[in-house]
Amino acid sequence: MINFVLFLSAFFILGGLAVASNPSPYYGVVGLVVASAAGCGWLVSLGVSFISLVLVMVYLGGMLVVFVYSVSLAADPY
Repeated sequence: MINFVLFLSAFFILGGLAVASNPSPYYGVVGLVVASAAGCGWLVSLGVSFISLVLVMVYLGGMLVVFVYSVSLAADPY
């Protein structure tokens, strides 16, 4: 079990670094999804599955809406 938690924490850190270090929002959102999935798995392994579900619904939902908005603004030439 401890190996699984260490695996999830490594993916959480790598996902956070991917969000912070990518200038392109297309690749940054992949890091966001990886970090959020690892964080949710970490919370499920701790036994707080409801908080994990709230994290998926609120955090990823809100961030992906902001991502779609920023991509649509970047694609607009004016």
